[in-house]
Amino acid sequence: MKIVVADNAGFCFGVKQAMNKTLNAIGNNNDKKIYTYGPLIHNNQVIERLESQGVSSVENIQDAKDSTVIIRSHGVPLKIYDLAHGYNIDVIDATCPFVRKVQKIAKEYYDRGYTIVIIGNPKHPEVMGINGWCNHSASIVQGPEDVNDISKFDKICVVAQTTITMDLWTDVIGKLQERANILETFNTICTATKERQTSCADVSKQVDAMIIIGGYHSSNTQKLLQISKKYCKNTYHIETAEEVPIADISGFKKIGVTAGASTPDWIIKEAIKRMDNMEQEQNEMMNMMEEIENSLRAPRRGTSVKGTVILVTDNEIMVNIGYKADGIIPKKEMSNDPLVNPHEIAKEGDPIEAYVLKTDDGEGNLLLSKIRVDAEKNWEHLEKATDENHTLQVRVVQVVKGGVIAVYKGTRGFIPASQLSTNFISDLQEFVDKELAVKIIDLNIEKKKVVFSHKVIMKEENEAKRQKLWENIEKGSIIEGEVKRLVKFGAFVDIGGMDGLIHISDLSWSRVNNPNEVVSIGDKVKVVILDFDKENNRISLGLKQTTLEPWANIESKYSIGDIVKGKVVKLADFGAFVEFEPGVDGLVHISEISEKHISKPSEEVHVGQKVKVKILNLDKENKRISLSMKETAERTDLADLEIVNNDEPTTIGEILASKE
Repeated sequence: MKIVVADNAGFCFGVKQAMNKTLNAIGNNNDKKIYTYGPLIHNNQVIERLESQGVSSVENIQDAKDSTVIIRSHGVPLKIYDLAHGYNIDVIDATCPFVRKVQKIAKEYYDRGYTIVIIGNPKHPEVMGINGWCNHSASIVQGPEDVNDISKFDKICVVAQTTITMDLWTDVIGKLQERANILETFNTICTATKERQTSCADVSKQVDAMIIIGGYHSSNTQKLLQISKKYCKNTYHIETAEEVPIADISGFKKIGVTAGASTPDWIIKEAIKRMDNMEQEQNEMMNMMEEIENSLRAPRRGTSVKGTVILVTDNEIMVNIGYKADGIIPKKEMSNDPLVNPHEIAKEGDPIEAYVLKTDDGEGNLLLSKIRVDAEKNWEHLEKATDENHTLQVRVVQVVKGGVIAVYKGTRGFIPASQLSTNFISDLQEFVDKELAVKIIDLNIEKKKVVFSHKVIMKEENEAKRQKLWENIEKGSIIEGEVKRLVKFGAFVDIGGMDGLIHISDLSWSRVNNPNEVVSIGDKVKVVILDFDKENNRISLGLKQTTLEPWANIESKYSIGDIVKGKVVKLADFGAFVEFEPGVDGLVHISEISEKHISKPSEEVHVGQKVKVKILNLDKENKRISLSMKETAERTDLADLEIVNNDEPTTIGEILASKE
C-alpha cells in the first residue's frame, strides 16, 4: 500500500501564530489565569493538551475578569475589545491576518453606507466576528439559494469567510449582480485555504481512497471533505489516528492523506503510522475475534446484555454483544420519542446495554430493545434530579389537552400549558419538536408519572438577569434591549430580564402622536438609562437621548433671514407649526401665513403640507423659532416681475408705479 500526503496539509499560518502566542503566554505566565475566547482551534486533542497546561476557554468575556484572554485566529466582534478593557483583561490578539483584513473591509464599507454581505456559515465564529465589525447588520449567505432572501440595495459590499470554496464564491457573486446598483466584491478566501483545497483535489484524483484528518466541527476540514468526495468516492473523515478505518481501506493500493488547518503535525504522523502498521493490526484483530467467537454463548430472551455499537443507520443500531450474530435495535425500540434520530442515540464504538426481545429476528440477528433498559434507569435519574433540583433537557413531541407531552431519554412526561412559559401561549403547537430545559415539579415512580416545568427555568433565568442588571445599572449608560409592548404613553423594552419604559416624550426629538410611529414590537434598540427605582422595580429609558439633541447646534445651522423648507406638523388658532428637521420646528403666526386676511390657518395650509418659510427670530435658550410664509411669497412675486422698459434699466419701484 502506498500513502500520498498532500503538499499543503495541517496547521495554516493563522493557526500556527495562535498556537505560538498561546505557548508563549504559558511560558511567560505572571500568575494570571489564561483563557482563550472560545476554543482556540477546532481540534479536541489540541484543546485537551492546552487544558492540561492550565489554559481553558470561556464563552462570555465577563467570566475572565482580571485575567489574560487570547483572541483566537477566528477573530471576535469589535465590542469584545472594549468589554475586555472594562473587565481589566490583558488581551493577546491572535486573530489571523487574513481574517483581520476581512474585518477591516467590513467596517470600512459599513461606515461608507454599504450593506455588507458575508458568504459563509452564520454560526461559524469567524463570520460572527466579522459581523461584529459592521454593527451585526450584515446579510449572511450560505449558498446561491439564500441570495433571493436579500433585498435590493443601492450599494452592497461582499466579503467571504476565509475557508469557503471558490465554487461557492463564484456561484453567489453571480446571483448578487442583480441585487445592487453598486457591487463591491472582495474575494477574501485565505491563500492557504486555496492552496490546501487545490492540493486536496490533486491528490484525490490519483488515489483509491482519501483520509481527511481534522476536527469534526472544523469548517475548512469540512470543505476538504466535500472536495475529496467530488473526485474520490472512498473518502473518510477522521479526527484522531485511532479512528483510521482500517477495515474499510485495507484493500486499497493507493491512499491519499490531507488535513485541515487546525490539525497539528503529530496527529497526521500518528495516522500515517497507524496505516503503515495496518496489516499487522488486522492479523492481530482476526486472531482475537476467533478466540472470542470460540467462547461465545447464546444470550437468553428477557435478559440484559452489554455490547459495542458497530453501525448506526437512520432506522436501526447494530450491536456487537460478543455473540456469533449481531444484535439489532430497531428505531421503535430506541426511544418513546417518535422523532428520535438514531445518530443522536449512539455512534460507532459506543458501549451500550440492551434488553433481549428475540434471539432470532428471522434474519439470524438478535432483536434488542434499548427502551426496556433505559426505562428503569431513567426513573432512577428522575428521582435523583428531583431530590437535587437538577435541570433536565426534554423534547416536546405532542400537544394534548391542557399541555404537551415531553420525552426525557425515552421517558414520557407532561408539561401543563401554565408551566411552558412566563408569557401567555396562544398556540401550544409551536413547542412541538423543540428542546426545552425543565425541572421536575411532580414525580410518582409507582404510577410512572412525571410533571415538568419550563416556566420555573425561565423565572430563575429572569431573576438572575434582573439581579445582574441591578448590580451593573448606572444612570446615563447605554444598553441594548428589545421592544416588548406598546402603550399610548410609551414603549416597554426588555433590557435583560426586566422591562423599562420609554415615555412617549423620550422616543424622538420630533413630535410623536403614537409610539408605533417610532418603534415596533420586536425591534432591537439602544437606549439610555435615565432613572431607576430598585425598590419598586422601575426603570426609565430614553431613545432620543442616544442621538444629538437637535437644538444643541441650532445656531451653526440656521440664521435669522434664512429661507428653509419644512412640513406643517400642527395647526392652532394662532398659527401653524412647521418642522424643518426632526425635533426642530417653529411657529408661523397667523399674520405671517398670507398677505390676505385669514380667520384661521387651515384656510391656507394643512398638516403634512410642505412649505417654504423665512426665519424671523431664533431663540435657542427657549427653543423657539418665529417663521414667516408670506415673506417668501413676496420674494417670489417680485422675482417674477417682468422688465418692460427697453430704453433704460427699470427699477422695481417704477414697475409698481406703472402698474398702479
